[in-house]
Amino acid sequence: MIPPETWQKLPFFAQDFPALKRDLTQNAPNHLPPAHQVFAALEKTAPETTRVVILGQDPYPTPGHAHGLAFSVEPDVAPLPRSLKNIYQELSEDQGACPPNGDLRFWADQGVLMLNTALTVLPGQAGAHARLGWAKLTEQVLNHLSDQPRAFLLWGNHAQGFAKHIRGADHLILTSPHPSPLSARRGFFGSRPFSKINDWLTAMGQTPINWTTP
Repeated sequence: MIPPETWQKLPFFAQDFPALKRDLTQNAPNHLPPAHQVFAALEKTAPETTRVVILGQDPYPTPGHAHGLAFSVEPDVAPLPRSLKNIYQELSEDQGACPPNGDLRFWADQGVLMLNTALTVLPGQAGAHARLGWAKLTEQVLNHLSDQPRAFLLWGNHAQGFAKHIRGADHLILTSPHPSPLSARRGFFGSRPFSKINDWLTAMGQTPINWTTP
């Protein structure tokens, strides 16, 4: 569980991570995702390449699903988790297609940071590590990424609670209900976040995100 080199300057890694790592090693060695994938989102998307941030809550608690990127799953996972299924339904309405499986690493390759506010969870226990200390990392990542205009996608009240750590007025900050089955019909469906982000990126002179085709 080695912090990615491009993010190591964040105070979290010197001040908070050593104790958190000991806690995980001693009390939760079976955490998900496994140690080598805990920082996968930060490893895939360095600060200088980040154009879009999608903030999740915690990893999928089903063994074999989570691989370190919020909302993404390993390519052989079927059926898809219900939140991801709803994301794909909205994506299909918005963009006319969706990826062939639940692996969203190709989004990360284009500068989409898919970060959970807790980077670990216990098998079968959603939210088990919500208070472990990972939130400090999320706060610092958002603050660090406020240095230039970026798009931030905050689904649900939990993610929106971190909006205060985004500084500046030139970002695109999209909020809507969470895509979970409990809230998707309260405003997530029909929100068209993917086209809104691409319209904003285009207006900023950047290449749109290919959301649909790996």
